[in-house]
Parts: sequence; C-alpha cells; structure tokens
Amino acid sequence: MYRRICVTVMLMFALVMAVEAKKGFTLVIDAGHGGHDAGAVGMFSKEKNINLNVALAFGRLVERNCSDVKVVYTRKTDVFIPLHERADIANRNKADLFISIHTNSLPKGAAKAMGLETYTLGMHRAADNFDVAKRENSVILIEKDYKQHYEGFDPSSSESYIMFEFLQDKNMAQSVELARLVQRRTCACASRPNKGVKQAGFLVLRETSMPSCLIELGFISTPAEERYLNSDEGVANLGKGIYQAFCEYVAKYDKSFTVPFKPGYDEKEQQDETVKQQPEKVAEKVPEKAVEKEKPQAEPANATKTDAPVFKVQILASNVKLNVGSKQLKGQEDADYYKDGGMYKYTVGSSTNYNEIYRLRKQLLEKFPQAFIIAFKDGKRMDVVEAIREFKQNKNK
Repeated sequence: MYRRICVTVMLMFALVMAVEAKKGFTLVIDAGHGGHDAGAVGMFSKEKNINLNVALAFGRLVERNCSDVKVVYTRKTDVFIPLHERADIANRNKADLFISIHTNSLPKGAAKAMGLETYTLGMHRAADNFDVAKRENSVILIEKDYKQHYEGFDPSSSESYIMFEFLQDKNMAQSVELARLVQRRTCACASRPNKGVKQAGFLVLRETSMPSCLIELGFISTPAEERYLNSDEGVANLGKGIYQAFCEYVAKYDKSFTVPFKPGYDEKEQQDETVKQQPEKVAEKVPEKAVEKEKPQAEPANATKTDAPVFKVQILASNVKLNVGSKQLKGQEDADYYKDGGMYKYTVGSSTNYNEIYRLRKQLLEKFPQAFIIAFKDGKRMDVVEAIREFKQNKNK
C-alpha cells in the first residue's frame, strides 16, 4: 500500500513538472553577423550593428511586456557566432520561435532598392532570392572547419541548395504565418515598402527545429534607407513592428496569451486604401520654403499648433541643409524641413486629414519611392499609428 502511494505521488509530481515545463514561451532572437563578420557595409555603417540594435529593441519590448516569455539572444554584443552555433542555441533552449534579423544590400552599380522582406526556409524561386541566400550563407566561409560543420555545403553553388526542395518542414505553415505578420506589422509601423514574404535556402533556418523566419530590414546600399536603419526612429519602429508581429503570432497559437497592446489598424489602411469618410476641406498654412532661416527646434518650420494630429509626407533626409533647386528635392519647391538628430528631414504637405496626405504620398512615390507618412501634434512628432487612430476617432464623433 505504501509503495502504491509513493508511486502515485511520484507520477503526480512528474505530471505537475511536465505541465510546468510546458508553461511559458521561449523566443530566440538572432542578430545576424558580428565581430570580424561585418555583414553588408554601407556608406557609413555596418550591417552587424544595425541588426544588433533592432534585435535589442525588439527583445526589450518583449521582456518589458510579456512576463511569460523567456527571451534568449544569440548575441547581445559585437561578437562573432557561427551559423551552426546560432541554431544550436535555439535548439538547446527548446525555443518555440526563432527570429533572425539581417540587413539587405545590392552590389555597387545595381539599381537602388528599398523595403523590408521576410524569408522562410525553402527553395528560392527567383534569382534575387538566391543572391540574398548566397550572401547570408557565405559567412560560413570564415568559420573554422566549416566543411565538417556543413557537410561540404557550398554557399555559391546552386547544386548545394537542391536539398531545400525536398525538405519537409513540419513548421512551414507557422513559419509562413510568422513571416506574414512580420511583413504586415513592421512595414506599417516603420512605414517601409513591403517587399513581401519569400523563400530561400538559409542555413541558419535549416538547422533550427522550430518555426522560424529571417528578416531583411532594408537596403544598407541605398543611402536614404541606410540613414533610416541607423536612426533612433528607425530602430525603434522596426523593433516595435517585429514585437507586434510576435505578439499576434503567439496569441494565434496560444489562446492563453493576451496581446499586451491594442491591435490598432491594419496596414492596408495606409498602403491599400484610404479611410472611408465624406470629403472635407482643411485649411492649411502655406509652407515655408526649404531655404528659409534655419530653425533649431525638432519640428517642421511651419508646424501647426492644433489639437488634431497633422500629417505630412517625409520625402528625404540629409545631413546638410539643401538649397531650393537642389537636385535631391527634384523640383519640390514647397518642401519644408525639420531638424532631428543632426539630420535635415524634408516634408511635403500638411493636413489634419490623413486621406489627403495618403493621396499626396501616392503622387510623390514616382519621384520619391522612399516617401512615408509622419505625424505631428502640438508641433511635436508623434507615432503615426496613434495619429491615424486619433484621426479615425475624431471623424466618427
């Protein structure tokens, strides 16, 4: 009898331990490259630093707001971690999710490109995807004994990627859903062009045993995008967008998880359609020319003091003040500017009607493909998602 009781107690204890072990969620955040592996190099920055800054910004939001989530970083400093070791970190920690953060680049002389794209493991169907995979996988060539670790894999040979065609990834559906959420949320939050969800043969994803994706934040080879990727605003918005995608992903697959923020608006409201409402006229102050006397404040020269958010289209940023007629302004003589972090940021338009600025941005995209919408309130910069939400609330009153 005593023996039976002991066995029963032990079984109950084992069951409780098993249930406890299943509680919580483990997220592994991988900042690509590091140490002597700089990754892609821009005019003034290196990919490894951009990746780390955004990875830490994303991780801090999770740690601050999701108490049940254990965050593990493959690196938190400027150190080199081999690809196979990054995957091992995720596997050893029995991670529920693996997110690898990178920055894209094009060779010198290539046409400029902008935008964020997210990859899941698979066979590349386009030459561009193959080029990205080759560049990211080539890091193994500077690893010691890489031929043994990767079984003779040659990152530059298309034949080495044939294996990805036959991989039956049980995590593929969840990985694609994660990538889709990353694209939707991060492009909306950071106002970045959406280059879509793609597949390619990334070794770091192949070696992990959980749903995973690899994010290419933007193109360090495009000057305007490089500036954004290195700005405090860019790092914060990219980190916030990935964080929001992560929360939505966990909530979808774990009903006990509560999203710690209001879902807000779908990015289609910004990228695919305007907010439906009756047309209205908004009195706007005539913008001052870009060559007017320099203002030291971090707000547009023509900042309008109003209770409602004021929307504008930011067309470019420069580390020097531009003269009217500058080639960079492309004939946009009504451009205004504000100073932020030592940069002159040029805007066009000013309205409390988001739809008007949305339409203006579409008109400007041919000349300024990197243009995005920003918002101010009481003359100070504010989060554009919050501004759009407030605009919608005001119009419904």
